[in-house]
Amino acid sequence: MRAFPGLRLPSARAAAFAALLLAAAVPAGAEKADRNKPINVEADRMQYDDLKQTNVFTGNVVLTKGTILIRADRLVVRQDPEGYQYGTATGNLAFFRQKREGVDQYVEGQARRIDYDGKAETFRLQQQATMRRTEKERVLDEVHGSEILYESRNDFFTVEGARGAGASPDNPGGRVRVIIQPRDESPASSRAPGSPASLTPAEQLAPQPGGAARQ
Repeated sequence: MRAFPGLRLPSARAAAFAALLLAAAVPAGAEKADRNKPINVEADRMQYDDLKQTNVFTGNVVLTKGTILIRADRLVVRQDPEGYQYGTATGNLAFFRQKREGVDQYVEGQARRIDYDGKAETFRLQQQATMRRTEKERVLDEVHGSEILYESRNDFFTVEGARGAGASPDNPGGRVRVIIQPRDESPASSRAPGSPASLTPAEQLAPQPGGAARQ
């Protein structure tokens, strides 16, 4: 089996289980050249606020930055004095994708809100968050949660379950859900990205009260 690279699961028991799987993970971060690429955006409408140094794009928004792709209904982009860029994408659902360094694999995700931090090289997905690792359109690993933080510089994930009102009708318990595909080419492992999946987590992956464990 192949691990979701850098996945941090709630509870010490789940973390120990994930550590065993990580031995088979591919040691690769996000495409390094992306950090020096310009941002290109297409949208139906744009508003620029000179005082706040922000651009607000609405309507079929498509952002590209090297191998990074973001699609959203609305996107707010700003740049700090050091030249680092930040973006907040919202929609039903916003989507992002980025190539991994040195391998023909991509990390992609979707959520109602995605925050991109160009300085820290992170993507934070909130509300109905899903992330997956793909290779030639085949889903290798997939994780679902209320909030997911992806540190693209070192391929590290932190996944939080929902609490209270954050739980959804299809997951009233708000549990973190993970799918780790086998390495063989079975029909289940060749499922196309975004197609329905049966999300029944093993007991050892169940989050404990209090959310994800911090290291």
